[in-house]
Amino acid sequence: MTRGIDYGNLMHEAMRGLIRSVMEGVAQNGLPGAHHFFITVDTGHPDMQMADWLRDRYPEEITLVVQNWFDNLVVDPDGFAITLNFGNSPEPLYIPFDAISTFVDPSVEFGLRFELQGDEDDEDEDDSFDEAPMMEDAPSEEKSGEVVSLDKFRK
Repeated sequence: MTRGIDYGNLMHEAMRGLIRSVMEGVAQNGLPGAHHFFITVDTGHPDMQMADWLRDRYPEEITLVVQNWFDNLVVDPDGFAITLNFGNSPEPLYIPFDAISTFVDPSVEFGLRFELQGDEDDEDEDDSFDEAPMMEDAPSEEKSGEVVSLDKFRK
């Protein structure tokens, strides 16, 4: 019996599907216009593939920049392979979609951030809300607004 709708994981799946679609488009057509990506990745993820020297330098996370030069971009259902330049040294990487913690395209102020909420060790709680995604504009700015009473619109 299910305990409820797992909105957090459903949103994560949808957001990762969006990243997959974007990366598939870039693999087929290249980066259009001024688009570029900052992708922060958990380097400790078991399916993350990277050179040992990079993992030693970035043992927890790394922010990758996909912009001017990249090569061998291949997308599969679980992640993507890409070769990026690190100090004039091309390095192949494999990034699982579920290792991504942020995906930002600053050229259009678009960003996704995946956050863990709740205690993962607490098995007694309903786990359908353990992971809740956060979507935000990148860069985020404070926005002011006016509070409008809906009573004036009621008949």
